[in-house]
Amino acid sequence: MWREFWNIYQKRMIGAAIGLFFGLLYLFVGFWDMLFVGLLVSIGYWIGLQKETSDGPVFPWQRLWYSLLERFRPFK
Repeated sequence: MWREFWNIYQKRMIGAAIGLFFGLLYLFVGFWDMLFVGLLVSIGYWIGLQKETSDGPVFPWQRLWYSLLERFRPFK
């Protein structure tokens, strides 16, 4: 049962675990509200979900870079 669950939701669980790790680390190093920890866990879950559902990168840096170059290029 756990193996099937792991095979289906592997990247989501890894993303949520990384978010939880950094959230707990930040909580124990300095005092933060539990909403901030929940925010970090949900961001980690979202990144894992994006990696699971798409083949490309989570953040399309190259497309963003080219759109900025086209917009702010001094000599067209």
